[in-house]
Amino acid sequence: MNVLAVIPAYNEEACLEDTVAHLKDACPDVDLLVINDGSRDRTEDICRSNGYPHLTMPVNCGLACGFQTGMRYALEHGYDAVVQFDADGQHLPEYIPAMASHIAQGADIVIASRVLAGEGPVGARGIGSALISWLIKITTGTRITDPTSGMRMFGRDLIGIYAASFDLAPEPDAVALFARKGRRIVEIPARMRERQGGTSYFDMANIIRYMSRTCLSILLFQWFR
Repeated sequence: MNVLAVIPAYNEEACLEDTVAHLKDACPDVDLLVINDGSRDRTEDICRSNGYPHLTMPVNCGLACGFQTGMRYALEHGYDAVVQFDADGQHLPEYIPAMASHIAQGADIVIASRVLAGEGPVGARGIGSALISWLIKITTGTRITDPTSGMRMFGRDLIGIYAASFDLAPEPDAVALFARKGRRIVEIPARMRERQGGTSYFDMANIIRYMSRTCLSILLFQWFR
């Protein structure tokens, strides 16, 4: 499998070098592309000084735009699969080969599930994740144990779909959309670490906004796509 790790990075100077080093050590055959999403810190300098393949957005465009940019790069360079890989060190690259194996066997999406590993999100995130999982189940018939996991791998067909889309984000509502359209979605058990540095975007207010928007999209907006 020709796999590309797309690493969206916004102000990740504290974590990026260790994250990339871990990825290279664990998966030397996996290519990487850092999407520097208009960072205001040293993220660009780190990419340049280390020779990381990277694309720099002129302003902070957000995850959806950055990830679609990575998908367009993957499509143009003929990759078989793309794994969404956080720059903050939470994702463990040791799971990438198992994910790629499922893609090779016909899966469209493979999700690294903390729930299957007995380490699901807790507190407000856990409640929100459980609600999203339930909504996906009742609207698509597919059970996704960890819909908010950010470590997802997409096969070649979905690379083309993301590359051509303008409103498709790598988020739970897109997973629900693909499940409703009959795409094969597989989960594997996976542990994840805490953020290894920097500041998370997800404070309580943003968690509530994210969960509300995602639930509304699953219930309403996906039916018009």
